[in-house]
Amino acid sequence: MHATGFYTHSDCLLHDMGPGHPECPQRLRAIEDRLLSSGLGQALSRPEFGVASVADLSLAHTPSYIEKILHWDAQLQAGSSTHDYVDIDPDTRMNRGSLQAALRAVGAALAATDAVIDGRQQNAFCAIRPPGHHATRESGMGFCLFNNVAIAIEHAIVRRGLKRVALIDFDVHHGNGSEDILAGQEEVLMVGFYQHPFYPGIHPHPPAMNMLNVPLKAYAKGEAVRESIRQTWLPRLDAFAPEMIFVSAGFDAHQDDDLAQLMLNTSDYAWITQEIMALAAKHAKGRIVSCLEGGYDLPALASSVEVHLRGLADL
Repeated sequence: MHATGFYTHSDCLLHDMGPGHPECPQRLRAIEDRLLSSGLGQALSRPEFGVASVADLSLAHTPSYIEKILHWDAQLQAGSSTHDYVDIDPDTRMNRGSLQAALRAVGAALAATDAVIDGRQQNAFCAIRPPGHHATRESGMGFCLFNNVAIAIEHAIVRRGLKRVALIDFDVHHGNGSEDILAGQEEVLMVGFYQHPFYPGIHPHPPAMNMLNVPLKAYAKGEAVRESIRQTWLPRLDAFAPEMIFVSAGFDAHQDDDLAQLMLNTSDYAWITQEIMALAAKHAKGRIVSCLEGGYDLPALASSVEVHLRGLADL
């Protein structure tokens, strides 16, 4: 069994974008319920951690964007209704709890990164929200405020001195925000698959040599996804030989998730996790930090996170 850290916090439940929104606090509750009913939660350590600072956010976001978020939060805190919102884009809004949730989410990713680099945990999973991989350097979008995993990667490189870091993104939507922040950085290799054409509607050709995008057609099944990973991701990652692996772990490519049309199941997520574990064992001393992104069918999300965690913990 590996020493796997499970990073989550009740603050991440404070972010609420309104009734019926798929990115809801119940996502984290479903994961917790699954860990309790399966007994898996007993095998994971739950470290305490703090919130991110403006200096942390500045690793990946512009001062003007950070100031906007702080300004919108101040407006919300001054309002009289707990149901007031600020709309960031047609899909993304802030309520009074959003900033605290977002700062705690980034704090989890940073704490997990330090714990894994320092050897206090072999690997870690951050059950956090709001998600992050659509947040660009200058804007939030696609349910995301701050780019949790990109900030953690910049922290690993700038502050902790890592020279080769991989980001694996298996969310059904392309991580355009992570791409915007990390494109062209020779210390980073980002690989991902996503349903195309689909939100956020990017061109399938990557903008820089350190990006490997694998567009998949709607209704692609697990074996097709596995084969594309064998042919594209794995050779590039093996040649890159990362010192640490970060994961944008979106589970919305599951066949039961209504927000997209890929056809993965829990066994596919177990297989992907095993491949990531093998790469980490070969090149990165087993060091992995995985951060929750999408996944909106609650039973599918909970079961997929369970198999992902079982893989990380070698259970």
